[in-house]
Parts: sequence; structure tokens; C-alpha cells
Amino acid sequence: MTKKQKKMVIRLAASALLLAGGIAADGRWSLAWIFFILSYLAAGYDIPLKAARNISKGQVFDENFLMTVATFGAIAVGALEEAVAVMLFYQLGELFNDYAVGKSRQSIAALMDINPEYANLLRDGKEEQVDPYEVEIGDRILIKPGEKVPLDGVVVKGTSSLDTKALTGESMPADVKEGDPIVSGSINLVGVLEVEVSRLFDDSTVAKILELVENASSRKAKAENFITRFARVYTPVVVILALILAVIPPIFTGSWGEWIYRACSFLVVSCPCALVISVPLSFFGGLGAASREGILLKGSNYLEAVASLDTVVFDKTGTLTTGKFQVTQICPAEGGTGEGRKKRERELLRAAAYAECRSNHPIALSVREAMNEPVDLSLVGEVKELAGKGVCASVKDKDRWKTVCVGSRRLMEELGIPVPDQSPAYGTALFAAEDGQYLGCLVISDTIRQDTKEAVAELRKAGIRRMVMLTGDREEAAKAVADEIGLNEAYAGLLPGDKVAKVEELLQSKQEGKTLGFVGDGINDAPVLSRADVGIAMGGIGSDAAVEAADMVIMTDEPSKIADAIAIARKTVGIVKQNIVFAIGVKILVLLLTAAGYASMWAAVFGDVGVSVLAILNAMRALRYRK
Repeated sequence: MTKKQKKMVIRLAASALLLAGGIAADGRWSLAWIFFILSYLAAGYDIPLKAARNISKGQVFDENFLMTVATFGAIAVGALEEAVAVMLFYQLGELFNDYAVGKSRQSIAALMDINPEYANLLRDGKEEQVDPYEVEIGDRILIKPGEKVPLDGVVVKGTSSLDTKALTGESMPADVKEGDPIVSGSINLVGVLEVEVSRLFDDSTVAKILELVENASSRKAKAENFITRFARVYTPVVVILALILAVIPPIFTGSWGEWIYRACSFLVVSCPCALVISVPLSFFGGLGAASREGILLKGSNYLEAVASLDTVVFDKTGTLTTGKFQVTQICPAEGGTGEGRKKRERELLRAAAYAECRSNHPIALSVREAMNEPVDLSLVGEVKELAGKGVCASVKDKDRWKTVCVGSRRLMEELGIPVPDQSPAYGTALFAAEDGQYLGCLVISDTIRQDTKEAVAELRKAGIRRMVMLTGDREEAAKAVADEIGLNEAYAGLLPGDKVAKVEELLQSKQEGKTLGFVGDGINDAPVLSRADVGIAMGGIGSDAAVEAADMVIMTDEPSKIADAIAIARKTVGIVKQNIVFAIGVKILVLLLTAAGYASMWAAVFGDVGVSVLAILNAMRALRYRK
């Protein structure tokens, strides 16, 4: 609880005690009214002051004005007890709201805590503590256990584990070693790391995330804009109606006190606090719940749009797949089964890895990684690169030098080596031969993400009608991936402009009132992310351009988080609709009963404070999300 909240608790406790004293003394002591006045001042002395200050700025019709006029009117007609109770319960409701907003801010405040205060810069072998803004690209910084990673870079010395919970929502630490990229905002847990900075602080991951969070509340959802417009018209209308209620009927009946009391009750219940507070609070809670899951939305308007998703369009590489090449099949020339086949697979993989040992091509790296043992360079002689075709190398095997050629089918044809007439449905075939004899082929492919199938299944369960994949890859590869993960449609061989055109076409065919989301990660996806109703970027591996263009960023790079975002958004929008219907319905009912004389100011207190508290309690449910 903050110092301001503690002070308010003391004020309200004093007000409640004085109110109880006034009720006990009423009828027994002629000066009992002093208790009520003191109780009123303890609870709400600041409300009339705020009203006066706002009126001086031209802002007349707000809740402070309504509460001031209503309670002053009640005091004027001798309803001291009710006037004090109205102010006491109103302030209690405000305290509860303040506490609720504080709770909903906690998850987003946790993100703000990732902002580093300093960086340990290494200059001439000496360590110097500087502002992160002073560090340049190429500088080296030292990150000690327990410190925040201040800037993005590459580890050049040391190993450690990083707490990335504030960035990704994942509680499992991420291990880093020499050569691994490291992102700002995470916390170094164990070892000392020396890092070469790759981005300025303004361009770092932490700076971009903080910018997203700070700007999120400035983009209002339609429901929030509706409430703002509603309150702007509604408040002056009810003030005029209360004035009519206080003046017109008593001209004919003469019961001025009774009608002024009704008008004051009318003003109390008419306060639109329940709507003005609970609707933004619901959206803020939804944004907080999403951030805890590693999902950042750039505004509550996008949360509302996610709730209406009907079509989800995916990029393939880096989104549905890992974007990293791996050996997915080893097919020796002589098939067979059992230990014999396994031995031939190892021989084929070893021959290919040694031939590719001096290449930095991603396919060559994937072959060496698959062998899972270091290459003995003393066993490799002359290596000849054949541009666009492959490589031939002299490799020593049991005191004899052999010529190993690895590459495309075209290379094998040029060497006069017959190969089987078959190509993999998904991936690239890498053929290998030794001294003119065909050894077999390796299938290199971009592997499907671990949770991609789960993501598609969960989206289908969430009612997503249409799931489409757009890719620049071959049609066979696109079809193989789409069939394996269960997508409705796949379009291949597309350039960035073609993707935009296809999304335009899908936008035309979507159902009215529904939205389309595009999920991507690369620079080439930025135009499509901007064009979609909801652009969703993979924030961990995604390019800066993609993250900048997107409306929603998934920090964990897990497509399954989209289903979580939809669930959170639908729950939030449902809570908002419940609060709007409940608050307006109860208020209209109590307003009519008050105007007709069937409801007292105590009913008015429930119609205002009670409804506000219940709506806020309901809004806080948006903070809690469990799969």
C-alpha cells in the first residue's frame, strides 16, 4: 500500500468513527451536527476543492462536481447523516479503485524494472561505470552476477544463465556462452560475462519494449472511447435533470426540501464512476495479463481487435519454422536396417562434414553440427569450392586419401555419378560421393517449431475459421509444412509485395466485424504486418522492422502464445461488456426510483459506490489468466 493510500485509510477510519459518534449523539445532544461536519471534512474535504479547481480550468461536469453539489444539497436540507455517508463511501470506492489500478500496474511495472541504470564499460583494461547511453557499438562491457544486461551484444568471454522472465514470461533461465547473442533487459544470474555491444541503447531490446509499454495506454479501444464520449454528454444531462427535479415539482407541490433531497440523491447515483473507472481498468488488466505471458500489445485497441480474430495468416520461415537448417534425413546409397544402416549413415555424415569443414554456409554448418564431433583438420587436404554446385575435398581415411564431393544433383551429373531420381518433399537434398562412388544423400531442412502444431490446434479450438501460410519458398516445401501442421491454405513463391496483395485479398473476404492477424518475423514481413488488422511479430528473433511495424509482439517466439492472447482479449472484452450493461442498467433503475421518490440517498449510495466497487472487482478478473 502506498503512502497516499495509507493516509486515505486513516482519514476514512477517522470519518467512520466521527459518523458513528454523530449517530450515537443524534437526538441526545443539540451539537451532534458537529460530529457529522467533522466526519464529512475528514472523508472529503478535498473533493469540493478539486471541483473548484476544475471549474476554474473550464472542466465543470465531473464526478467531483456531482459529489460536491449532491452532498452540499443534502446538508442544506438537513440530511447530514446521508451527506456524510455518501462522501465516506465515495472516497472508499476511490481508494479501492486506486488500489486496484496499482495491482493491475504491477505486471507492467515489472517490465519497467528492466530499465538498466548503468553499464560497466571496459576501457584500456579498466572497468568504468557509465550511463548506458554513453556506450558505443563495438565497446566491451562487463556484466556481473545479479546485474541487468544494459545493452544488446554478443558474449565474447564467460558463460552464465540469464533470467529473461520480464522479457519472455518464461521462468526457466536461458544459458549463454561465448559467441551467443545477449539481449538487454534480462538479468545475469551466475557467471561474469564480457559482452561486445552490437546496438546503441536507443535501439536496444529493452528500450523498444519500454517504448511499447509506455505508449500502450495512449491507444484507446472503441469501448473506452465510447465511455469517454458517453460521460461527456451524460454528466451535463443528469445535472440539468436534477436541477429540473429540484425546481419544477416543488413549484406545484411546495415540498422544496423533499424534492431537493430527491435531486441530490439523483446526482449521487448519476455519477458515471463505475463506467469511467472499470472499463479502462479492465483493458489495463488485460494488457498486464498478456505481458506476464510474454505478449506485448501496443494498445487496448489492439487487445479489442485480437478478441475478434477470425483469420490468422502466417509467414513460414522463422515463424512456423525455426529458421535454422538441420539434417532431418540421412539416406545412404545402400539402404537396409539395423546396425549396418546406422554405420553407413555415420560414414555418410562424416564424409560430408569433412568435405564441408572449411565452409561457413548455413547448410555446411548444419552438417557439421549433425556429426556432433570436432573435425580433425589434419585429415583434410585440398578443398575446391564449386560455386552454386558444392564442394570437393581430399579427405584422409585409414592412411589413404580419398576425394569426397558433396553438393547438388547438378554437381553429381557433371561428375558422371548416377543418383536416385527422387527429391524430398520438404528440404534440400545434399548428395555425396567418394572416389566417384555415390554414398547417399542428406536432407537439410528448416525444422518446424516445437509448438507450431499445438498452436494451430489451439487456434482452431479458439474458433479461428481460416489459417493461411504465405511464403517465398518452393510450392512443394510450403505444401509439406502446411499438411504437417494442419493449415487450411498455403501460397508459395511470394515476394513481399505479393504477400501484401494476398493479405488485401483475404481482408476483402473476411466476415464483417471480424479481424485478420498476420504473424511474421523478418524485414520482408514489415509491410504485411502494417497492413493487417493485427500485426503479430516474433520479438525474440524477429527483425527490428517487424517489431516496429507490429501491433503485438510475442517475446517467447512461440506461435501458441497467439491462442493465449485471444483468450485474454476475449475475457477482457467480455468483462468490459458486462460492466457497461450492469452499470448502466442499475443506474437507470435507481435513477427512476429516486426521481419517483421510492429510493433514498442510501439506495443512491449503492447505485454509485456499490456499482463502482462491483464493477472494479469484476474488472480485476482481467488480470488473472490461466490456460
